[in-house]
Amino acid sequence: VQLVESGGGLVQPGGSLRLSCAVSTLTFGAFHMSWYRQVPGKERELVALINNSGGSTNYADSVKGRFTISRDKSKNAAYLQMSSLNTEDTAVYYCNAQSALNPTVNYWGQGTQVTVSS
Repeated sequence: VQLVESGGGLVQPGGSLRLSCAVSTLTFGAFHMSWYRQVPGKERELVALINNSGGSTNYADSVKGRFTISRDKSKNAAYLQMSSLNTEDTAVYYCNAQSALNPTVNYWGQGTQVTVSS
Protein backbone atom coordinates (compact mmCIF):
# COMPACT_ATOMS: atom_id res chain seq x y z
CA VAL A 1 0.00 0.00 0.00
CA GLN A 2 1.40 3.38 -0.99
CA LEU A 3 0.14 6.79 0.09
CA VAL A 4 0.97 9.97 -1.80
CA GLU A 5 0.05 13.36 -0.36
CA SER A 6 -0.32 16.54 -2.35
CA GLY A 7 -1.74 20.03 -1.97
CA GLY A 8 0.61 21.56 0.54
CA GLY A 9 2.19 24.95 0.09
CA LEU A 10 2.44 28.50 1.35
CA VAL A 11 -0.73 30.28 2.38
CA GLN A 12 -1.47 33.51 4.19
CA PRO A 13 -3.15 33.53 7.60
CA GLY A 14 -6.89 33.16 7.19
CA GLY A 15 -6.47 31.28 3.94
CA SER A 16 -7.43 27.78 2.90
CA LEU A 17 -5.76 24.68 1.50
CA ARG A 18 -6.96 21.24 0.50
CA LEU A 19 -4.66 18.29 1.03
CA SER A 20 -5.13 15.08 -0.91
CA CYS A 21 -3.93 11.56 -0.19
CA ALA A 22 -3.97 9.02 -2.99
CA VAL A 23 -3.95 5.42 -1.76
CA SER A 24 -2.81 2.54 -3.94
CA THR A 25 -4.80 -0.44 -2.71
CA LEU A 26 -7.64 -2.62 -3.87
CA THR A 27 -9.14 -2.58 -0.38
CA PHE A 28 -9.47 1.13 0.38
CA GLY A 29 -12.65 0.46 2.31
CA ALA A 30 -10.70 -1.66 4.77
CA PHE A 31 -8.69 1.28 6.06
CA HIS A 32 -9.38 4.09 8.48
CA MET A 33 -7.77 7.25 7.15
CA SER A 34 -6.10 9.94 9.22
CA TRP A 35 -4.11 13.12 8.87
CA TYR A 36 -1.26 13.87 11.25
CA ARG A 37 1.09 16.81 11.46
CA GLN A 38 4.52 17.37 12.86
CA VAL A 39 6.73 20.37 13.55
CA PRO A 40 10.46 20.11 14.27
CA GLY A 41 11.17 19.11 17.84
CA LYS A 42 7.64 17.96 18.56
CA GLU A 43 5.83 14.66 18.36
CA ARG A 44 3.58 13.87 15.45
CA GLU A 45 -0.01 14.72 16.40
CA LEU A 46 -3.33 13.44 15.13
CA VAL A 47 -5.28 16.14 13.31
CA ALA A 48 -8.31 14.29 11.94
CA LEU A 49 -9.59 10.77 11.41
CA ILE A 50 -12.33 9.24 9.29
CA ASN A 51 -13.33 5.63 9.72
CA ASN A 52 -13.26 3.04 6.98
CA SER A 53 -16.91 3.50 6.06
CA GLY A 54 -16.74 7.29 6.15
CA GLY A 55 -19.51 7.41 8.71
CA SER A 56 -17.49 8.74 11.60
CA THR A 57 -14.94 11.51 11.96
CA ASN A 58 -12.88 12.90 14.79
CA TYR A 59 -10.78 16.05 15.10
CA ALA A 60 -8.15 17.52 17.33
CA ASP A 61 -9.58 20.35 19.43
CA SER A 62 -7.21 22.80 17.77
CA VAL A 63 -8.75 22.27 14.31
CA LYS A 64 -12.43 21.64 15.10
CA GLY A 65 -14.66 23.86 13.03
CA ARG A 66 -11.82 24.76 10.66
CA PHE A 67 -10.71 21.46 9.11
CA THR A 68 -12.82 18.80 7.41
CA ILE A 69 -11.67 15.29 6.60
CA SER A 70 -13.36 13.29 3.86
CA ARG A 71 -12.79 10.27 1.66
CA ASP A 72 -13.83 9.19 -1.82
CA LYS A 73 -13.95 5.43 -2.36
CA SER A 74 -14.31 5.85 -6.11
CA LYS A 75 -10.91 7.58 -6.21
CA ASN A 76 -9.18 5.73 -3.35
CA ALA A 77 -8.43 9.08 -1.82
CA ALA A 78 -8.70 10.99 1.41
CA TYR A 79 -8.79 14.75 1.78
CA LEU A 80 -8.22 17.41 4.40
CA GLN A 81 -9.93 20.72 3.74
CA MET A 82 -8.28 23.38 5.88
CA SER A 83 -9.69 26.85 6.37
CA SER A 84 -9.03 29.83 8.62
CA LEU A 85 -5.41 28.76 8.74
CA ASN A 86 -3.10 30.36 11.25
CA THR A 87 0.64 30.25 11.81
CA GLU A 88 0.27 27.46 14.36
CA ASP A 89 -0.99 25.19 11.58
CA THR A 90 2.44 25.32 9.94
CA ALA A 91 3.76 21.75 9.85
CA VAL A 92 4.48 18.75 7.69
CA TYR A 93 1.19 16.93 7.19
CA TYR A 94 1.16 13.16 6.86
CA CYS A 95 -1.54 10.84 5.62
CA ASN A 96 -2.04 7.55 7.46
CA ALA A 97 -3.97 4.42 6.57
CA GLN A 98 -4.76 2.02 9.39
CA SER A 99 -6.25 -1.41 8.79
CA ALA A 100 -9.73 -1.70 10.30
CA LEU A 101 -9.13 -5.42 10.81
CA ASN A 102 -5.65 -5.19 12.32
CA PRO A 103 -4.85 -1.81 13.93
CA THR A 104 -1.18 -2.68 14.10
CA VAL A 105 -1.01 -2.39 10.33
CA ASN A 106 -0.30 1.20 9.38
CA TYR A 107 0.92 2.92 6.26
CA TRP A 108 2.28 6.45 5.94
CA GLY A 109 2.76 8.93 3.17
CA GLN A 110 5.91 10.95 2.67
CA GLY A 111 4.40 14.16 4.02
CA THR A 112 3.57 17.52 2.53
CA GLN A 113 4.67 20.88 3.91
CA VAL A 114 2.06 23.45 4.87
CA THR A 115 3.38 26.90 5.73
CA VAL A 116 1.09 29.65 6.97
CA SER A 117 2.82 32.99 6.79
CA SER A 118 2.23 36.54 5.70
